[in-house]
Amino acid sequence: MSHRQPTRVADIAGFDTLIDARSPSEFALDHIPGAINCPVLDDEERRIVGTIYKQTGAFEARRVGGAMVAANLARHLREHFADRPAHWKPLVYCWRGGLRSGSMVNWLRLVGWDAQQLAGGYKSWRRHVIERIAQACPALPLVVLCGATGSAKTRLLQRMAEGGAQVLDLEGLARHRGSLLGALRGVPQPSQKHFETLLAQQLERFDLDRPVFTEGESPRIGRIALPQELVDRMRDAPCIEVQATPEARLAYLLRDYADLGEDREALAQLMAHFKESQGKASVQRWQDWARAGDLHALFDELMRLHYDPHYERSQARHFRRWEQRLAVPADDLSEAALDGLARQVLATSSVLVSTP
Repeated sequence: MSHRQPTRVADIAGFDTLIDARSPSEFALDHIPGAINCPVLDDEERRIVGTIYKQTGAFEARRVGGAMVAANLARHLREHFADRPAHWKPLVYCWRGGLRSGSMVNWLRLVGWDAQQLAGGYKSWRRHVIERIAQACPALPLVVLCGATGSAKTRLLQRMAEGGAQVLDLEGLARHRGSLLGALRGVPQPSQKHFETLLAQQLERFDLDRPVFTEGESPRIGRIALPQELVDRMRDAPCIEVQATPEARLAYLLRDYADLGEDREALAQLMAHFKESQGKASVQRWQDWARAGDLHALFDELMRLHYDPHYERSQARHFRRWEQRLAVPADDLSEAALDGLARQVLATSSVLVSTP
């Protein structure tokens, strides 16, 4: 087989299959998009080999681990690669391009496939993600969509994307609605690293000659921290504010957060987080409403006493061009009205010039 230059991240698209040879837990934490997980050691086997290495030494760890690796490779050859043709070209990676991916590549080459190893492994991918975010964010032609809690900003962005606009849906990538009550029932957030992988992948797709719309976010979405380069770019971007009526916002919240009423006690416990800012009496009242399932009264007071005052205080502090914002009024945030509102936002944005 002819000698090759080391395979880099930029070469990934030239391969038929991308194989992550790390353990399932490493893969779940983050992985290169499109990769399949074929571990040469599973999580328990890694633990066993690591313990032997510490207690007995490298030779014994390699002897025991080697038998595990051989068994796993045999299983992958039978179960995952049995139908691959002779011209199949897989690219394999592990943590840093070492023994795990090397052992798989050797076996695949012995079969006759043109298997290659990703130089630097996952760590090289991770460096690529960090560099890509740092380079791309300052050049993003962002337009920030703002609005008080319940202004249907996320749904508007989705409608705009369906209409062909470029949208960076950070809450979608973070799998969180962005507020204290924003966790999605039964949907865990991605790891910080996987969020950044998804973000870098999204940034690659944007045409920098067209605006990119995103929601005005704080530096954290749930437990996900936004990269500082993105926060800085967002703070300098022009803003469009959806100025929805309180009635329209409350109606929207009752639809969008209806799932919170499914576990009344959990919702009541969440109210405890407001004690420091709102006092015991308000929190007790909110907990009573939560337990009674009275979301109308609860969301109405949360908006007026907590979210709206916080929004008013924070916008001018967070967005340097807040005073020059353009407004889009809305008295209806129903599903039927969102398409028209999305068109209004797009029409309003056409007079903005974003300065990267």
